[in-house]
Amino acid sequence: MIAYIRGIFEEVTEDGIVVEAGGIGYGIAVPPSLASELTLGDEVKIYTYYQVAEDMQKLYGFASREDRRVFTLLLKVSGIGPRLAMSIMSALTTDELKIAVVTNDVKALSRAPGLGKKTAEKLILELKDAFNAAEVITGGSTPQSAPLVMDDAFSEAAQALMALGYSSSEAMKAVRQVEARDAITVDDVLQEAFRHLAAF
Repeated sequence: MIAYIRGIFEEVTEDGIVVEAGGIGYGIAVPPSLASELTLGDEVKIYTYYQVAEDMQKLYGFASREDRRVFTLLLKVSGIGPRLAMSIMSALTTDELKIAVVTNDVKALSRAPGLGKKTAEKLILELKDAFNAAEVITGGSTPQSAPLVMDDAFSEAAQALMALGYSSSEAMKAVRQVEARDAITVDDVLQEAFRHLAAF
């Protein structure tokens, strides 16, 4: 396995970039957002996933180990191959993808070209356990002493906001402003989230 490639960013291609390392130019398929963040001529470190098939070999690249981990998780969902997984990660950031999964936001996932409603629903079902909902919803501020209560309260509050018409990103932004603490209830989270929404 090629875990990562460190080298000089030499070129932008139709579906990615070329990084020269050790005198070899590696063609790497990357999300457009990553390609736009890089500067030609700079040294870069790209975390890679190496696909070997009967008729092809291809490198997929990501800015972080976590992005690559999420990509490999997507590949485990039946009906999602590397091309569709890359399409999903091009349409949503890793954070947005996790939020969509834990809040059952099929509409957000369906923004990815080629991802239909049924496959999006299957993705949510198969990946829900792969992400810690409490950490995703609160941005990693879960108190270790009460993960289950926190998970339920923040997750239910976010879903309640979405049911009221707020987008998943608006709901998550508001809920993440609420300080995590022991024995917090859904009503507590909603009350504070509404105050933050009014200030946005």
